[in-house]
Amino acid sequence: MSDISCRDLCKTFHQGGDTITALDRVCLEIEEGEFVCLSGPSGSGKTTLLNALGGLDTPDSGEIAIGEHRLDGMSRAELADMRLRHIGFVFQSYNLITVLTARENVEFIMQVQGVPARERTRLASGVLAEVGLAGLENRRPAELSGGQQQRVAVARAIATRPALVLADEPTANLDSRSAAQLMDLFVSLNRERGVTFVISTHDARVMRYARRLIGMRDGRIVSDERQQPIAMDI
Repeated sequence: MSDISCRDLCKTFHQGGDTITALDRVCLEIEEGEFVCLSGPSGSGKTTLLNALGGLDTPDSGEIAIGEHRLDGMSRAELADMRLRHIGFVFQSYNLITVLTARENVEFIMQVQGVPARERTRLASGVLAEVGLAGLENRRPAELSGGQQQRVAVARAIATRPALVLADEPTANLDSRSAAQLMDLFVSLNRERGVTFVISTHDARVMRYARRLIGMRDGRIVSDERQQPIAMDI
């Protein structure tokens, strides 16, 4: 895994009798190890672009390459394997399995990958400690705060050491302190592991963390700026 390259991505949706253009000839290059925020109002196309990068949504036309992997030419099975082995996802709704403990949620992806049980448990416990949840491994999602649930989701996303993490509005359901702690964790993972982060957000506080801020409107990239990141106030 290395750089991300998008060329002339187009995507439309049909709603009732209307055609909605979610991506309008989007071209984008992201280098390995970058920390990028996609910003813009609801309906700007940022989530659609994020889903396209992760192979969760297929553009109508255009090219996407992540390193040597061309996503636009992959079958559904190949895309699923790509996501499983190379990309971590963090969603605003957490997407945790409610009947599983924190450790079991983190182990789930590794189980699908075929990692032996003892190794899964070791890795899951280690990554939960890394995100500040040591001692909470056996709690189910309902027994955790929103911030703790999101940390479990992050632990699940990074447990297999992906080169790329895609996060869709990851702070939307968090209070300011939990949001700041989560973003600090993202920055630490980016700096210490070299993980590439692409984050979709409309939260100005989150944008302050980005080293590169890409603005979207009506399915197009309307700005692309590099900035000196500033920590979130809490």
